[in-house]
Amino acid sequence: MYNLKKCLFLILLCLPFLAEAQLLKKGAEAFGRADSLRGYLSPLRSCYDVLYYHLDVKADLNKRQISGSNLFVFGAVNTFRELQFDLFENMPVDKVLYHGKTLPYHREYNAVFITFPEDIKTAATDSFRVFYHGQPLEAKNAPWDGGFVYSKDPGGKPWVSTACQGLGASMWWPTKDHQSDEPDSMLISVSVPGGLQDVSNGRLRKTTKLKNGYTRFDWFVSNPINNYNVSLNIGDYTHIRDSYQGKNGQLDLDYWVLPVNEAKARKQFDEDVKPMLRSFEDWFGPYPFYKDGYKLVETPFLGMEHQSAIAYGNGYNKGYMGRDLSGTGWGLKWDFIVVHESGHEWFGNNITAKDIADMWVHESFTHYSESLFIESLYGKQAGQEYVHGIRKAVQNDAPVTGIYDVNKEGSGDMYYKGSVLLNMIRTIINDDQKWKSILQGLNRTFYHKTVTYKEVTGYISDQSGIDFSKVFEQYLRYKSIPTLELRTGKDKLWYRWIADVPGFDMQVRVRLREGKYIVIKPGDSFSEMELPGVNRDNIEVDTFNFYIGVLME
Repeated sequence: MYNLKKCLFLILLCLPFLAEAQLLKKGAEAFGRADSLRGYLSPLRSCYDVLYYHLDVKADLNKRQISGSNLFVFGAVNTFRELQFDLFENMPVDKVLYHGKTLPYHREYNAVFITFPEDIKTAATDSFRVFYHGQPLEAKNAPWDGGFVYSKDPGGKPWVSTACQGLGASMWWPTKDHQSDEPDSMLISVSVPGGLQDVSNGRLRKTTKLKNGYTRFDWFVSNPINNYNVSLNIGDYTHIRDSYQGKNGQLDLDYWVLPVNEAKARKQFDEDVKPMLRSFEDWFGPYPFYKDGYKLVETPFLGMEHQSAIAYGNGYNKGYMGRDLSGTGWGLKWDFIVVHESGHEWFGNNITAKDIADMWVHESFTHYSESLFIESLYGKQAGQEYVHGIRKAVQNDAPVTGIYDVNKEGSGDMYYKGSVLLNMIRTIINDDQKWKSILQGLNRTFYHKTVTYKEVTGYISDQSGIDFSKVFEQYLRYKSIPTLELRTGKDKLWYRWIADVPGFDMQVRVRLREGKYIVIKPGDSFSEMELPGVNRDNIEVDTFNFYIGVLME
């Protein structure tokens, strides 16, 4: 019977991959069992809900090795005896302890399976601890690849950080490495050589000098946190304290920077952090992590949205490493990493996609937040110019959504194309107060939750009173943008959409040159309207606000 159950489990595990494989076209990326083990929420992963982690590690910087343990406290979703957790195969498991006894385990790729001595009953709360060690992967070009980042500060002291979005938190610590399951709280204990500090997520609870010359820093995260946000940052830091009076009271602001950069940090963060918080609290609602505070931590790589401990490495420049991604000039008036990575506190950290295939939920909304920040400071037209300007970065090379159940995100267009899409939806709604209420409602309805594609897109449709399902499908699930085909005759205009989605019927605005825009709603077959004086030379389409192709016949 046990073998039969194992066989059935293997069949179930392969089903998502087989279903996706049928959708893959010739030349598309192929996926195997290792990808399914990593990306699929199998019965051996869905059977338990993580409630709490205590990650306790020691960093040996000379050997570039870590060692320690992670405590899993979980609730049983259903009765089970075996479960899966995740840890990269180059990181050996030393033992797994359950109620003081060693549990048997076996590995398959980066997945580890443990078997309990008896059934864990539905609704029970239980725990086990994994002891491990190893040399985590080193990032070659963080944050675009994942791993540990080893560097030296200007004084020659060690400077080390983590970045593992996409690659997975299990590259350096044992965890249930699936975005659908976040612990309700977490204790992060990191022991580092004397003279150095560790800065991790949440609030510093305790600092303990150990007998071996190390110092342990205990950081407690009070709110749910997704795995890839858990971070360590080791260095010789200076601590700058500040506060912000926000919508939910006083928010502690803490900046951990290299001593040589203290003056630059004080100036840069004073200019950008509080205006950013005012803008985003106005657009999205209260900062989601008042209990854990807001931190910026200087890192030897560009940046990452590590919850309540945002990695900052923009060199105290305005723009994106001194550049304006939009080409409009508006992007040089603020620090891109401060604004963009902080935007993730609302989209990515507060609202987290269950599957990495929907990483657009994180990146599209956050990139769009940049234009809203500009709007807050310089007016709506400035924000619209910025979001229009970033179109030149759109590739239209692959769908924005990725492949589900195999840990595969979509195209990099999730940033720029996704931002343009959201701005276009705002234009169609044509009610800025309603749009703001939708953005706030998303953060309130899905507060500290994980979400699906349907939940996010459905919420926007429901709250706006406009069915955007086909619009989202076209722009997110297909690589091409729709084309508006126009034909003119004597005082007549014919129009239709050429699109991948059957029945695509997005509203769009047209006008006679320099006249007033009118709204039309084409379908996938030609519609006709009376438009006195129209001809192919004087009809204009609002391509400033609508990201579409136009074909004039």
